[in-house]
Amino acid sequence: MQSTFAGIELGKRAVVAHQQALATTGHNLSNASTEGYSRQRVEFSPFEPIYLPGLNREETAGQIGQGTVVERIERVRDELLDRRIVAQSNGEGYWDTRDKYVLMLERLYNEPADVSIRGRMDAFWDSWQELSVHPADSAPRKAVIERGKTLVDAIHERYAGVKGLRDMAEEDIQGTVKRVNDLSRGIAGLNEEIQKIRAQGDNPNDLYDRRDLLVEKLASIIDVTTDGRDPDEFVVHTAGFVLVQGRSAREFGLQSGIDTEGYSRIVWKDSGEAAHFAGGSLASLVELRDETLRTELQSLDSMTMNFSDLVNDAHRPGSGANGKTGLDFFVDRPFVTNVAGNYDRNGDGAYDSSYVFRISGSNSLEERAQIGLEGIMKLSGSDGDVEVPYYPTDTVADVVARINDAGAEVVARLDREGRLSLKGTPSADPANPDFVIRHLEDSGRFLEGYAGVLLGRGEEGAYDWAKADAVLSLRGGALDFAVAPVAHPSGWIELNPELVKDPSSIAAGYGQNGKPANPGNGEAALAIASLRNGAVMVGKLDTFDDYFADAVARVGLMGEQSDRSLETQNLIMKQLRDMRDSISGVNIDEELSQMIKYQHGYAAAARFVTTMDEMLDTIINRMGA
Repeated sequence: MQSTFAGIELGKRAVVAHQQALATTGHNLSNASTEGYSRQRVEFSPFEPIYLPGLNREETAGQIGQGTVVERIERVRDELLDRRIVAQSNGEGYWDTRDKYVLMLERLYNEPADVSIRGRMDAFWDSWQELSVHPADSAPRKAVIERGKTLVDAIHERYAGVKGLRDMAEEDIQGTVKRVNDLSRGIAGLNEEIQKIRAQGDNPNDLYDRRDLLVEKLASIIDVTTDGRDPDEFVVHTAGFVLVQGRSAREFGLQSGIDTEGYSRIVWKDSGEAAHFAGGSLASLVELRDETLRTELQSLDSMTMNFSDLVNDAHRPGSGANGKTGLDFFVDRPFVTNVAGNYDRNGDGAYDSSYVFRISGSNSLEERAQIGLEGIMKLSGSDGDVEVPYYPTDTVADVVARINDAGAEVVARLDREGRLSLKGTPSADPANPDFVIRHLEDSGRFLEGYAGVLLGRGEEGAYDWAKADAVLSLRGGALDFAVAPVAHPSGWIELNPELVKDPSSIAAGYGQNGKPANPGNGEAALAIASLRNGAVMVGKLDTFDDYFADAVARVGLMGEQSDRSLETQNLIMKQLRDMRDSISGVNIDEELSQMIKYQHGYAAAARFVTTMDEMLDTIINRMGA
């Protein structure tokens, strides 16, 4: 039999349910500006009716309802859209970070023309041209010194700027790794809280929102995927490895001093294995530090090293106004003190390598002469040796061009005496030193007898850096090679202090038969000035003008690429976020309409309770004798 007070209980349930709905609406309105918040909706369901089917069921017509209750409070969320946003966020983070650094790099290169490296180098060449015209005067020599100083200052400034960006990227990597670890621990902590609340039968909607927000922030830093198929064990993957599983989170660490410059490597803290990322701001920072900015430094170093070597090579045999000769114009800082370039690479106390930058042949070659030889040269490359074939109908110029176009980390040119000059370039692999020729081999006789570089053919006569006294395999002797320089010559290049102290020691001409040059001889100055437009091979580029044009174009294209890619990623993410906001975001007008609806429902339920109370009052207080 139904209780007399069943109506009061029914009304109470309705009042409580609508009160909870009003509270949820207020919660939505108060979090309308909260980052990552998803609007919540109350789901009502009828309370269990009286007289459920059974043998003891009373013979009454139909079931008697007992009002409504709040079955659950759900957040409005599209899981497929969330996964799409997480998957796309790493692209936005990658290009956003890259665009900022490339913009700073562009500002280093966008100098006014008169104070740029190119402008100051042009002035430097002009001063030598002036000295070649007036070799007996002191004023042109002083101009060479002053313009040389301003050029060196410009190179130092460019080096400091690019090196500063690399150091900044290293600091950002360290801070970003800490941020990733904090986010991973935060997600794991939320997983634990969510699991406890779910065990009590509740829906932790706000915790879900906080976890999704942390996952999205993490996705902008590294490429991640999520797996929430098991509600009790939310999983986050990155690069094919589990990063977060339930309440457990793995962390990343930093190993310092991995390369010669002391930069760190990101590793999994528990295993020590290297961690690699395909997207996100962290991948962008690592790529900027280890590839983009390293390449810019290597390019500047290559220009500086070739520039100083070529000027020194032309200046050294010349003689100054005071008769001095054999002086370098720029200070030379060899990487090793051993005259043969021997170096102890593994640190066991014994020489095991040869660090040689330049090797010159002993024979003078005619650029347009056909070589009449056939064979295959092997030169050191970024991924092993590079084969360079040559044929009898090739000219010397053809062979030189083929070497330079082969993709090896060795370039070739004919020096002012017509000798074949081979130089090491910056290495693509950080494990290999820059400006070191690592291998020279020839199956034929071009490098051996024709150019006078090697003493023998094949593997037996090859030059290989992985042994001490490798220069003994060279034909030209100790005067025809130069050892590798100290790292980053663009950071330490300086004028010879002896020339700065006494400009009359600057060579303007070449002497003959051991005698100093005549006062009116400007051959040395002219030889240096002619380097301006000569095919001198600055790395893979022919001339210094090619270097400057390539540097400006390279940085400009990087800026254009990053700017457009970032714009594309921002548009994609805006569309996805707008779509999510239309589904999960709090709409004030909609919430106010819901509030009015729940308010009316609450008032109706309260009116129902009042009516039931009046009916009971009639029965209890007004029926009697």
